[in-house]
Amino acid sequence: QVQLAESGGGTVQPGGSLGLSCTISGSVYRNIAMGWYRQEPGKQRELVARVTSGASTDYADSVKGRFTISRDYGGNTVYLQMNSLKPEDTAVYYCHAAVYTTPTSHLEVWGQGSLVTVSA
Repeated sequence: QVQLAESGGGTVQPGGSLGLSCTISGSVYRNIAMGWYRQEPGKQRELVARVTSGASTDYADSVKGRFTISRDYGGNTVYLQMNSLKPEDTAVYYCHAAVYTTPTSHLEVWGQGSLVTVSA
């Protein structure tokens, strides 16, 4: 069983910074990509940032230049550093992983969600 454990998030004033981390555990044959999505009430979940096993990164236009995604050397933990936060960044942030559990079995896994609130 593959699981994602998130930590971080919380409440911060506009212009402040927060960090999120996510660690994958379980039987993973190959990690394809890990990243973060966010969802506001009544809206669809959207990609925030992701990093592939080849270290390529992808960001939503709304967070480029403010958020940075990175991963540890083993590729099992991914971090999201969020700077210059805006009220519109307020959402539940979900860690996501796309992995192979065997050479042919693809699996997508979601974390439990972490609330980020940006408010004065």
